[in-house]
Amino acid sequence: MNFHALAPLRRMARGNSGGRAQITPRCIYILPTGYGLLFGILLMLMLTGSINYANNLGFMLTFLLVGLGLVGMLHTWRNLLGLEVGSGRVAPVFAGDEACFGIHLINQRRSARSGLQMHIPHHSMASIDLNPVSSELLTLSVASSKRGKLPLPRFTLSTRYPLGLFVAWVYVELDSECLVYPKPGERMPERLLTRYDQSKSGDRGVGADDFVGLRHYRPGDSPRHINWRAVAREQGLQTKLFGGDRTERCWLDWNALQGDKEQRLSQLCRGVLEASGAELEFGLKLPDREFTPARGQQHRADCLAALALY
Repeated sequence: MNFHALAPLRRMARGNSGGRAQITPRCIYILPTGYGLLFGILLMLMLTGSINYANNLGFMLTFLLVGLGLVGMLHTWRNLLGLEVGSGRVAPVFAGDEACFGIHLINQRRSARSGLQMHIPHHSMASIDLNPVSSELLTLSVASSKRGKLPLPRFTLSTRYPLGLFVAWVYVELDSECLVYPKPGERMPERLLTRYDQSKSGDRGVGADDFVGLRHYRPGDSPRHINWRAVAREQGLQTKLFGGDRTERCWLDWNALQGDKEQRLSQLCRGVLEASGAELEFGLKLPDREFTPARGQQHRADCLAALALY
């Protein structure tokens, strides 16, 4: 069912400063489903037959089913009432990939909420049954087409529980964004990479030749430099340090490339990925900023973010 075409008012549940949206009574829409319409027609026929034949048992059955439908409508509406929706973590992606938005559903009530569905038109759908006083994380995927910040579109949270005769839904808007990196382009020609081998800091443990010692693991350290033998001996995570007078470095320079803006950004993105994968110390030069040569996951993420937002 296309919920977006049914309600012109579009009252929505919007996220607060904490990134959560609570579903209030005025946010909820409810309409009969196809089965609900068929159920209503059947009740009208039963009522007409009972009147024509003055059948008391027919009246009793008709009114019993009417009451059952009304109770089912109330429970469908209450299945959404008071539910909290919050935004979760969103990992960066490259242009053309699907951005996965984490959505938290939080049930503060002491009764279960069954048959919940989240839906982004033309993108993805997720279903779940919530236990009493619980929280669950669902994922909605959105296709990314260009670099930059991709906001989470308005999505629909709906339910047909318990009888399927009515569908209740609410529009939800959360402040959540996904950082989209440029799509990696062609490999940069070697002649465009400014390289040098001598490093004044090589003897202080940031070279590439000789093993000089260990230190405690820091987030962003390469898995290749982790001392896995120490991990096997349950001595904790330790990172190997290397020294020497030689270390591979390169500059990724905007001005050394040709093509339009997007082509240059794509080539620089490819250069960042290859230099990081080869564990080179690399720097990045953009028209508006410059990153000094470094290595590690944090440096890689900072450079890719600069390319995404340029």
